[in-house]
Parts: sequence; C-alpha cells; structure tokens
Amino acid sequence: MKVSELGEFGLIDLLAKMVSSSKSKQLAPWQQVILGIGDDTAAWHGEAGTQLVTTDSLFQDIHFTLKTTPWQELGWKALAVNVSDIAAMGGVPKYALVSLALPGNTEVADVTALYQGMIELAQQFEVAIVGGDTSRAPLVSITITVLGSTKNGEGHILTRSAAKPGDKIAVTGSLGAAAAGLEMLTNQLQFSPEATAQLRNAFLHPWPRVTEGQLLVAQGVKTAIDISDGLISDLNRICQSSKVGARVEVDRVPISPVVKANFGDRALELALSGGEDYELLFVASADIIDKVKEAASCPVTVIGEIVADKIGKVALVDTKGNPFLLSKTGWEHFAT
Repeated sequence: MKVSELGEFGLIDLLAKMVSSSKSKQLAPWQQVILGIGDDTAAWHGEAGTQLVTTDSLFQDIHFTLKTTPWQELGWKALAVNVSDIAAMGGVPKYALVSLALPGNTEVADVTALYQGMIELAQQFEVAIVGGDTSRAPLVSITITVLGSTKNGEGHILTRSAAKPGDKIAVTGSLGAAAAGLEMLTNQLQFSPEATAQLRNAFLHPWPRVTEGQLLVAQGVKTAIDISDGLISDLNRICQSSKVGARVEVDRVPISPVVKANFGDRALELALSGGEDYELLFVASADIIDKVKEAASCPVTVIGEIVADKIGKVALVDTKGNPFLLSKTGWEHFAT
C-alpha cells in the first residue's frame, strides 16, 4: 500500500499505534507523559534542572540515499544523530518529536520500517516518541527534535566555549569507520564479510555516547562536541567558540582497525575528515582526562593540545612536528 492510499490520518494513526505499543510504563519519560501523539501538542510533567533541546533534518539525496540506506536503518540513524547531540552536552535524552515529509507513492511498509528503527533506538536510550507531523513532499525528509535534561537536575552542561590553552584534546572510541562504510556502500566495494558488516554497522547504526557524556560532566570536563562533520571540522568549532587554537598530532588519532586494514593510506584522511562517527571530542586538563580514562568503558585517546590563538586555527603535525596537510577538513553544508 502507498501512503497516498492510506492517507495522512491513516498513516498518523498507524504510526501512533506503533509508538504506543512500544511504551514502557517502567521508564521515567513514559511515566511523565500526559499527552502523546494525537493532540495539537505533546504534554508531560516537567522537572527541575537544565532542559536541553536539539533538532536535526535529514534530506533524501543530500544526507542519505535510499540506494545505500534501508528504511529501518534510516530510522535508527535519524534519531541517533539527535540523541548524540544531547550526549555531547552531557545530558539525558527524554522525548522525541518526528516530522516526516514523504512522496505519495512511498510504501506504507517502508514508513513502518523507518519507525521501527526509531523505536529500537528509542528503547535502547529510554526515549519517548511523543508526536510530530506528516506532509507530502517530492523527496523524503525527516526532521527530529529531541528534548532532554541534565542528570539528576544538575545544571552543569558541556559546551564548545570553555577550552583553555594547555588543555589536552581527547576523543572516545575510534574514527573513520562510518565514512569508510559510506564509501563502501556508495562505490560497492568488496571486503571480507566481517569487514563489510563492521563498516556497514558503523555507518548505519551509530551508537550515541550518552553514558560517556554524563561521565565527562561527572569528572569535571567543561567542553565537548560530538563528531558528526569530521574530527578537524568539529574541533575547529570548539576553537572558534573558545577563541583558542589547537595542535593535533595526527599519528595519535585512533583510527578504526577495520579502516586501517582495508583503506591503507586513506585511513587517516577518513579518520580526520570523514565524519558521522558520533564519538565525543572533548578537552580538559591532563588530570581530568586521566580520570575519564580510568572510569570510561570505552577507549579514550589524547590526540593533541589546545594552544593560545584567537584566530582559532587547528594545526596538524606528524610525529616529528612537521606540518601535515589535509585537503578536506570535513562536511560543510554550503561549501561550493
């Protein structure tokens, strides 16, 4: 069945039933919901503390193509990138609003698969999907808003603007696999089954570092960002906001082993500028980063240092301290 045959209200009713069946009355966000999908707005009981909100849009043939991204994985990723923004603030994601624009000939089964992916991610991170909107469009577009808060009502959040000269630069996990996965799917590259599965999963199923973001707050980190557009591009955002510079030792950047093994000389480029890893990039004193390393359940790697530079320049160097040139720093929407 096409969505044009089911109709707007039929589609909303179908998706509302999917979300309703995924409710868990044991989870705090669902316990606090007063009104979900079906009224003019969602409503829930408020709470003390700092409230967080983020929104993100994905447009067909700009952010994704249905040739490489199945509907269910698209749903997971669309919600994951927003949850990752809450993680980058050290917050707890709570509620999500989903707005879909779809061609009339879209299969209903595809839309339900999209929602199933979102529901799977929402259940993993205890997020309640409480509403949204649907409309017709020539191509698919997905806009998701996620609301969250600081843990236990605490007011401290991670920002991009508190980096200081002398702070160390660190990153969680490893980098490059998502960009490599996109390249593999786009160019139909052939690797071993294990490598193919790892790269595909890295690109289509990012795992937001929500627990790690809260750990950073608990250990006294002040500045962080999630790596969506590329390590260097996102580090530049910290530098611009904090009015500092950065010095990155490229040989210390943690490249995903599967990328090293299958992309050779291009592995470093993918790790530095590929993007969509959704790892956390953060800066803090060496003592604080040591505490984070000790407490974290994932690898944490120091890759450089914040330096005094009001222009906000990010300098890349090799092991000998020589400048390292990178042709592209990351994704930029309006670059020509």
